[in-house]
Amino acid sequence: MPLICEIVSQDHQVYKGEVEMVVLPGAAGEMGILPHHAPVLTSLSFGIITVKTKAGVEHFTVAGGIAEVQPDQVTVLADAAENVEEIDIDRALAARQRAEEAIKNVSASEVDRYMRISTALKRSTLRLQAAQKFKNEKSRR
Repeated sequence: MPLICEIVSQDHQVYKGEVEMVVLPGAAGEMGILPHHAPVLTSLSFGIITVKTKAGVEHFTVAGGIAEVQPDQVTVLADAAENVEEIDIDRALAARQRAEEAIKNVSASEVDRYMRISTALKRSTLRLQAAQKFKNEKSRR
């Protein structure tokens, strides 16, 4: 029985295909999912989803969300997600710099604004780290 993996962000389908294994950044730690896995519903941390197929390995950043695991399917509903190969490093650097500057100017009374900027900083840092670690990994092999 094949394992189908679907990763969906708020605005589009990021990935859908038959896989051999999925590694998720669960709230309690990394989870490796193989075909016939027991059903699980878990929240996701900021991190990397690794998808292993017969053709190779793909990596996706995920900025929170939930994952539903069934014996034949993994469905990720992400707050934000993207294929690492599609990350624009210059854009991610600019986003991180904007967030770093903005967080310096937030007053203690602006809790909501601080949380939004902090999340943007965390996401841009994750994107940069993922791109540096995994982008063009196939060409290095």
